[in-house]
Amino acid sequence: MTVVAHLQGASRVYPMGNTVVRALDSVDLAFERGSYTAIMGASGSGKSTMLNLLGCLDRPTAGRYLLGGRDVSGLDDDELSRERNKRLGFVFQAYNLIPHLTVLENIEVPMEYADVPPAAARERSIALASRMGLADRMDHRPSELSGGQQQRVAIARSLANDPMVLLADEPTGNLDSKTGIEILALLDELNAAGRTLIVVTHDPKVGARAHRTVHMRDGRILRVEEQRREEAR
Repeated sequence: MTVVAHLQGASRVYPMGNTVVRALDSVDLAFERGSYTAIMGASGSGKSTMLNLLGCLDRPTAGRYLLGGRDVSGLDDDELSRERNKRLGFVFQAYNLIPHLTVLENIEVPMEYADVPPAAARERSIALASRMGLADRMDHRPSELSGGQQQRVAIARSLANDPMVLLADEPTGNLDSKTGIEILALLDELNAAGRTLIVVTHDPKVGARAHRTVHMRDGRILRVEEQRREEAR
């Protein structure tokens, strides 16, 4: 299988006054194309720091991060931003939609940064909204949508530039249990269609849906569990 994202001896250190905090400590972890990985751990375990590195929102202090075979560890901010927009999709707990934009306009935002022609962006935005079950909500703004619908918009937006890897940070954290299950089923479908998925979660039920669960503690990988999807459900 092709490795699409690879942390190699990656560390992230933060100076805190006279103390140095090792938020991530010499982590080696590879993600294959089409894999579904859950990253779990208590607060302060390093899972959010790992997500920031994988999402090109931060750089390792030591070690390397290869995304699509390219070492992105030393890229400047502009180059890192381009890699992030081109190769990665994000789904956040708080949705992070732009309040004054419609569903279609929110989905189009990543494509604007990628210089996709407006007509093509609108066509793809409509297709993604329809795929997420939002065909009758395309002109609505976030405040006019339920939490589940907002998360569907966020997922559609994350797919706008056909990313190599989809990163989800507590994607069901703000949803009721029924809606959360619907969103997880949607993520299952995306992975089954070949999308590489990395989910950060504290919920064992969410983690159990993945092919692999990486347990973090004190900035290190505590253990890695492999599981079959059929068993997880």
